Amino acid sequence: MTDQDPAHGPLPALLLLLTVETGVVDAVSILALGRVFVANMTGNVVFLGFAVVGAAGFSFVASAAALVGFLAGAYAGGRFVGWFGRHRGRLLRNTTAVELLLVAVALVVAAVVHVVPGSAAAVAVAALLALAMGMQNTMARKLAVPDLTTTVLTMTLTGIAAEIRTSPRGTIARRVLAVVAMFAGAAVGAVLVLQTGVAPALVLAALLLAVVALGATLLSRRPAAWQTHGV
Repeated sequence: MTDQDPAHGPLPALLLLLTVETGVVDAVSILALGRVFVANMTGNVVFLGFAVVGAAGFSFVASAAALVGFLAGAYAGGRFVGWFGRHRGRLLRNTTAVELLLVAVALVVAAVVHVVPGSAAAVAVAALLALAMGMQNTMARKLAVPDLTTTVLTMTLTGIAAEIRTSPRGTIARRVLAVVAMFAGAAVGAVLVLQTGVAPALVLAALLLAVVALGATLLSRRPAAWQTHGV
C-alpha cells in the first residue's frame, strides 16, 4: 500500500498498526476499567451522560477522568504538532514515543495494583490511556492520511458504503484494512484481558507503539517526499 501512495510513504502501514493498538486499548478500557472509552470520546461522552443519571455499570469518575485525560493529550499533541509538524516522520516518532511511556506507566500500575472497575487504579489507568489517545488523535489529524484516523471508524465505514461504486480500489482497500485492524486489535485485546488480565494487553499495546516509533525513526533517516507532504 505504501508503494502505491508515495505522498504518504510508510505512514499508512504505521497508522494501521496504531489502529490495531487502539483496538487493544479499547478492549482494556471497556472490559476492565468499567465501561469507559479512552480513544472514542463520542462513546465516552454518552457513557458520561448515562453515569450522570445513575445508570448501573457506568462510572462518572472514570469517564470524566478519561475525558479530561483525552483533552490534555490533545492539547499536548497540539504542542507536538507545533514543534515537529514540519516533518511527519519525526512527529510520528516523538508522539508515539511519549504514548509508549504513558502506556508503560499504565502497565506498571496494572501490574502492581489489582485493577477493578471503579477503583482508583482503574481511574488512573483510564486517564493515562486517554492521555495517550488524545495525543495520537491530534497527531493522526495532522498527518492527514485519508481514512486512517487510528481511533474512530464512523466516517471510514460511511465511506465504504456510500462510495463503494465510485472510489478507487486502493481507497476502498485502505478503508477496509482500517476496519479489520481495529477489529483485530479489539478481538486480541479482549482475549488477553478476559483470559490473562490487563497487564498482558497493555504489553501488546506497548509493543505496537514501540514498533511504530522504531519504524518512524528508521524510515525518517533519509529525506523523502512523504516526510513533508502537505505540511
